[in-house]
Amino acid sequence: MSEQLQENIAKAEGYLARFKENTLGHYINGEWTLGQGETFDNTTPFDQSFLGKVAAATEADVNAACEAAEAAAAEWAATPGAERRKILHRLGDELEKRAEEIAMVESMDCGQAIRFMRQAAVRGAANFRFFADQAPEARNGLSLHQQEHTNYTVRNPIGPVAVITPWNTPFMLSTWKIAPALAAGCTVVHKPAELSPLTASILAECAEAAGLPKGVWNMVNGFGAVAGKTLTEHPAIKAVALVGDSATGKLIQAQTAQTLKRLHLELGGKNPVIVFDDADFDRALDAVVFMIYSLNGQRCTSSSRLLVQSGIKDKFLAALKERVANIKVGHPLDPATEVGPLVHTGHYDKVTSYFEIAKEDGATVAVGGKSLRDEMGPGNFVTPTLFVEAKNSMRIAQEEIFGPVLTAIEFETEEEAVKLANETIYGLAGYIWTSNTGRAMRMADKVEAGMLWVNSENNRNLPSPFGGVKMSGIGRDGGDWSFDFYMETKNVCIAHDTHRVPVLGR
Repeated sequence: MSEQLQENIAKAEGYLARFKENTLGHYINGEWTLGQGETFDNTTPFDQSFLGKVAAATEADVNAACEAAEAAAAEWAATPGAERRKILHRLGDELEKRAEEIAMVESMDCGQAIRFMRQAAVRGAANFRFFADQAPEARNGLSLHQQEHTNYTVRNPIGPVAVITPWNTPFMLSTWKIAPALAAGCTVVHKPAELSPLTASILAECAEAAGLPKGVWNMVNGFGAVAGKTLTEHPAIKAVALVGDSATGKLIQAQTAQTLKRLHLELGGKNPVIVFDDADFDRALDAVVFMIYSLNGQRCTSSSRLLVQSGIKDKFLAALKERVANIKVGHPLDPATEVGPLVHTGHYDKVTSYFEIAKEDGATVAVGGKSLRDEMGPGNFVTPTLFVEAKNSMRIAQEEIFGPVLTAIEFETEEEAVKLANETIYGLAGYIWTSNTGRAMRMADKVEAGMLWVNSENNRNLPSPFGGVKMSGIGRDGGDWSFDFYMETKNVCIAHDTHRVPVLGR
């Protein structure tokens, strides 16, 4: 064990001590409460050891959070955008002060490697500052002049909103959803994933330290069947923003139907990375490896299907096998670790089941394809895995595995690449590697995805839209698209004095 790992473990134990000693509750109307329900154990995916008890919200707890958000809504909506901007910038400052704590708690809570989680607070702070800077102009709309009328539009906060976030990169994704809601003037009830709930509490503490008024930000822990359902069906909640899998998205769409809530669903994907013969070989190889094996493969935009053109297939796969075999699996707090443990035993079981499914379907396991529990103890460790000689009809090419698992498929022509890319129920992201600009633009036009990167890994630009098509989601985040979701647009039409009203009955 390296000195740096020993030091990180000691620091993490210090940060985690309070969670082990005290039950993690809910944050409702500016107060921490254990609520009225039972508790559940939270464990680390590293070795299944105890991280602490977490309160499971009851219907009454969720109702209290929604009522607090509703009571605070009018005052927060009326708070000038410039004032909201100041508060959210302070919130970003608070996140950066606790960056190390956030990174280490997140790593132990969800198994992500510390090399990636060190950016969690930085990215979270950037999210708050970006949307904070838009707050003063968020209400502004259009001015449309006609001969006898002038129309103008304004945007108003939609009201209390529910934000439901996932377990894979919980801290950053929570900030990504909550920051624009607060900047728009909405109040929030946040339900973090029950599998990785710890850093959401740090986020709430930072919001309080930044001076966010009581009731503007509320957080409830618990399970979807009670806490989630009560939240999505509550009449005070006007919109629901979810990051999760497609099955959860369908369930929430049904739950919100009776109250016709606005929905933004950021869901699953089976994203293709398409490598043509004329691609920059080394850069494409780097991107293919990074975009499936970073973050344990537990990323909605992971490129889990490799479509590689026949002319370079053998050379590319040979180089890829070598790289995948060299990926370091280890303790999430080890700076050298590239892949850590999967988030939960249930997810570990799901991912490892595909090792046999691949063989049954006729694919070849070129690298990995096994559990590492015999070598590494009871943690949820698996080998980075590469399937080759696969067909697009196989389950490993159609179903979201959500782990460090890549399926490689050969193609001959541009037309075949498009067909293979689109033969899936999903359409979140895609990646195209070619030196031919015309081909890149044709592919970008034809591939069915909400987002495409050409000759690049996933590189986020906050003002640009983020979201998918087909079963990958509804709606867009980012820039003004986020404000369109969290705000209602109102049109005002003013008649000029030259306008004559039609006359009846005189």
